[in-house]
Amino acid sequence: MDFAFDARTEELRAKLLAFMDEYVYPAEQVAHEQRARLASPWDTPQVVEDLKAEARRQGLWNLFLPDAEHGAGLTNLQYAPLAEITGRSPHLAPTATNCAAPDTGNMEVLTQFADEAQQKQWLQPLLAGEIRSAFAMTEPDVASSDATNITTHIERDGDEYVITGRKWYISGAMNPDCQIFIVMGKTDPDGEDIRRQQSMVLVPRDTPGVTVDRAMQVFGYEDHYHGGHAEVTFDHARVPVSNLIGEEGGGFAIAQARLGPGRIHHCMRLIGMAERAIELMCRRAVSRDAFGKALAQQGVVHNWIADARVTVEQLRLLVLKTAWLMDTVGNRGAHTEIQAIKIATPRAVVDIIDRAIQLHGAGGVSQDFPLAELYAGARTLMIADGPDEVHQRSLARREIKKYL
Repeated sequence: MDFAFDARTEELRAKLLAFMDEYVYPAEQVAHEQRARLASPWDTPQVVEDLKAEARRQGLWNLFLPDAEHGAGLTNLQYAPLAEITGRSPHLAPTATNCAAPDTGNMEVLTQFADEAQQKQWLQPLLAGEIRSAFAMTEPDVASSDATNITTHIERDGDEYVITGRKWYISGAMNPDCQIFIVMGKTDPDGEDIRRQQSMVLVPRDTPGVTVDRAMQVFGYEDHYHGGHAEVTFDHARVPVSNLIGEEGGGFAIAQARLGPGRIHHCMRLIGMAERAIELMCRRAVSRDAFGKALAQQGVVHNWIADARVTVEQLRLLVLKTAWLMDTVGNRGAHTEIQAIKIATPRAVVDIIDRAIQLHGAGGVSQDFPLAELYAGARTLMIADGPDEVHQRSLARREIKKYL
């Protein structure tokens, strides 16, 4: 594995770093002030739209999508250092570059599995950043860490599917620009193969029977920048049979195809979040005195910063290795590494951010620094896209199998 990035990656890194310094970081406070004046906290501040226009003008757009016809055509290894940079400002930079979840995963699904008509109606406006989308899988009444548990019904009635169920923590659904849901439910709940019972359908937001009930909080945050995490009810919502993605019974396989890239994208951005926390930690350490000397001279602070740097370097190498394997042997061949980064990265980044919060004292848990929200986001990723314990179970079984 060559650790030197290719010329195109280096060019995009330089442009993206300059974009962050010139546009994104200055916009963080502006976005906060503009949002406070909006009629609804779920509306998009104008500065975000300005960032999107500038990013698109500079060619920093759809960087995540390896399909050159629709996206930047980058490999996972090329995208990794770019996603890390956007992770330094996770509320603005991914959206500004049209690389924000859950739209990224949904665009990948539509690119790989949607038919031509579905792509024209939904993929094209998503690629253009004109609308947003949501992925409706998790349910409040079952352990959704096991996708075979979902209870939402997708029943065929003539030329229509009737969707009935309740979902929650549906990211992005509070944003009024969220126009389409990809809904996972069971079309064959009694089928013998529990992994062929599920299907995915496209459900427009304005479909009768679709109700966005409320915004779920994450550690007390409503996550306005991300478009919230809604509870959504589907009460006999009807859509044409043509809204089926792929084939009936293919929902579980589509979900797995979607979640692999999603997991590594989260880990890439998490490294950027950790780097932002280390930077804030160092700046705080050299600017504050306690007990007669600078915090930067305190031994425990040395340990925190040193441990954080070592941890980030280790995580980055593991993420880059995983990206390289996904590019060279495919997602299935990189399965162990994908699970490894999903387990290791959020856990370690939570610890780094926690140390940064501790160093900032009361300021660390306040709205004056991004650390509290970074912590909430990183901690949530120990649950999202499959809780760590599920990945530990699967990875351990694969290791043990070698000795049977």
